[in-house]
Amino acid sequence: MTSSEPAQVLKFPPGTAPVKAEFIISLKPTALAVDDDAAEGTTSSSSKRDSARESNANTMDSRDLRGPSRGNGQKLTKEQKKAQRGQNKGRKFGKVRDELDLCWKVANGSVCEFGDSCRFTHDIPAYLSNKQPDIHMPLASQLSENEPFAPSQSSLTEYHPQYPSLDTKTVCPVFQETGECRSIQLSSPDQGSSGTNCLYFRYGFKCRFLGGHVKISESGDMTLVGDEDAKARAALTAQEVNFVGQDVQKALRSRKYATPIADAYLRQLALENGEVPKPKPQPGKNSVILAEPEQVFDDVVMEGPKPTDPVPQPVTTDAASDVVMQTTDALIEKQTGETTATLKSQVDTPDLQVRVVEKKRLEWKGKTYLAPLTTVGNLPFRRLCVDLGAEITCGEMGLATSFLSGSKEEWSLVRRHPSEKIFGVQVAGNKPHNLVPTAEVLAKELGPNGIDFVDVNCGCPIDLVFKSGSGSALLDSVGKLGKILVGMNKALGDIPLTVKLRTGVKDGKNTAHKLMPRVAPEFGVSAMTLHGRTRQQRYTRLADWDYIKQCVAAVREREEAEDLAPIPIFGGGDCFSSQDYWEKVNNYDVDGVMIGRGALIKPWIFTEIKERREWDISSKERLELIGEFAEYGLNHFGSDTTGVNATRRYLCEALSFQYRYVPIGLLETLPARINDRAPAFRGRNELETLLASPDSQDWVKISEMFLGPAPETWSFTPKHKSNAYGSEEGQG
Repeated sequence: MTSSEPAQVLKFPPGTAPVKAEFIISLKPTALAVDDDAAEGTTSSSSKRDSARESNANTMDSRDLRGPSRGNGQKLTKEQKKAQRGQNKGRKFGKVRDELDLCWKVANGSVCEFGDSCRFTHDIPAYLSNKQPDIHMPLASQLSENEPFAPSQSSLTEYHPQYPSLDTKTVCPVFQETGECRSIQLSSPDQGSSGTNCLYFRYGFKCRFLGGHVKISESGDMTLVGDEDAKARAALTAQEVNFVGQDVQKALRSRKYATPIADAYLRQLALENGEVPKPKPQPGKNSVILAEPEQVFDDVVMEGPKPTDPVPQPVTTDAASDVVMQTTDALIEKQTGETTATLKSQVDTPDLQVRVVEKKRLEWKGKTYLAPLTTVGNLPFRRLCVDLGAEITCGEMGLATSFLSGSKEEWSLVRRHPSEKIFGVQVAGNKPHNLVPTAEVLAKELGPNGIDFVDVNCGCPIDLVFKSGSGSALLDSVGKLGKILVGMNKALGDIPLTVKLRTGVKDGKNTAHKLMPRVAPEFGVSAMTLHGRTRQQRYTRLADWDYIKQCVAAVREREEAEDLAPIPIFGGGDCFSSQDYWEKVNNYDVDGVMIGRGALIKPWIFTEIKERREWDISSKERLELIGEFAEYGLNHFGSDTTGVNATRRYLCEALSFQYRYVPIGLLETLPARINDRAPAFRGRNELETLLASPDSQDWVKISEMFLGPAPETWSFTPKHKSNAYGSEEGQG
């Protein structure tokens, strides 16, 4: 076959993207089939969380991973073999630090209270002489569609004669946006030996763009500079919000965070089940009290009735329930110092149905919704999608148990950028005992000004979540799910509660049409999204939009019969173009489409939807968006050595999806379909060809255009190529 052959004689295998003949290099796909199940196979959102959840360090030495034995002739234990199984076990993202590490306080011009005992250097000149050279990000006007695509670092920099690592021409993205190069550090960076948990400011002299915000005197002395006007503007438009402090995290870890609403509700559930709630543990004489200790509950899964049975309603005439009603007000006032009058929007007696009319209504019809995405749905990526037209965003899925244990990694998931006008937090859990208290903590710490809704994940299919009874496992435990949602609604007060669902658990056994009509009138849910696949199907088949329409009809029928205000219902699955989106909205009765993989592969899909067109975006425009993501990443993760390489990691995560985009100018027919896999092709220019490369080393090369050379010890493995062990077909 030659490139001059007409396209119609080409015989594409089923599921192959119809690339025009003149661009095809080979009919073989550009890479092995991408495993989206593997790509979804983690809930981690930072390198530390990945390391903790995706490695086997909890049960074995890292050397044990090299083969079926320990290397000393002994076989692996059962636990060690189990730890090797599963998805994304081969991904390692160790932190890259400066060879000579400067004290964080000295880096910001402060005085370190540890003095000579500090484990980090206080010698700024010595640090600068060992520091990696400053990075210089190219301007959009300096990017090109032909090699070298971006000017080399050496051609951009102008180093200071006295400080050879200092680029006097560079511009710091953090300083440029916020007027100062520093950020809040919510945990101690192992400063000294005291283990203090005080707040720290970071970057300063440690910034890899130091030349952009330092003043050097004739004598060679350095001082950090600031821009007061930029600081004032940033306070309203650029500073991230929803920081949860160390005192809160410590109270959660020590089980001393007061959750009176959850306590009262869970006590009632225990009494209704004939259980005797345990008394609150009393602290010892020498204990430091941060708040009243919270109720400790047995780790018992409260199984509800079968999905076809009605959820039992609380019995108000029961003597035990009467006691709960009479003591709820006193309990709340004792633990918080507030009366029920001051908490009226958040508290009703636990035996009453949630009054949904008191919730803030969600006016979502016609708005674009970026799905909550694990790892890749981080704040910098959401910012980029908002720039491109996303109107509703949701943080990465957080685990209720981790929120309640005060995990700083989990609490980082609630961070929000001011550009996110409608923002929610998604949580996953398996019982009222962890989800209801989590909802109360979220409401107390963030409030309706920090989050616009809380979403309960009832759709996650991965083993880590499903086998714990969370995610899509809740679809088969409707009684328990009802208790969870009613309790969370009480704890959230004015903040609306939403759910994300799948059509069912097992293939051929859809159940969502039975569940969805109940979640608003009975459980108080304010909106829901339905992914058109079962848990068992994962991504192996197209989403069933006819069934989504059937479920919407079932909900609307009950709303009309009971004269209820309609709630927003979003569908999801396989939306990859403006044409796809508006076809689904116009023909399947949904209020909108939640977009996940489509946004990962082409974040500009939101622009296409808003403008009702298919955008043949140029390779240079795509590279400019990559540069924007890098800037947002530095503002979020930091501009020091560690932050630069965290940004690099998440940029490569994004590119592991974006390379799958086939420019629409190369296609014979439109619209493109998300599950089509392209044959090996070349682009219309060298940059377009590079951006389509399935080689992860090319993604690292792209990151180096904006973030400087990657450390020799740093490498990247995408999720869908990291020791994934097949699909879930036949399971669950």
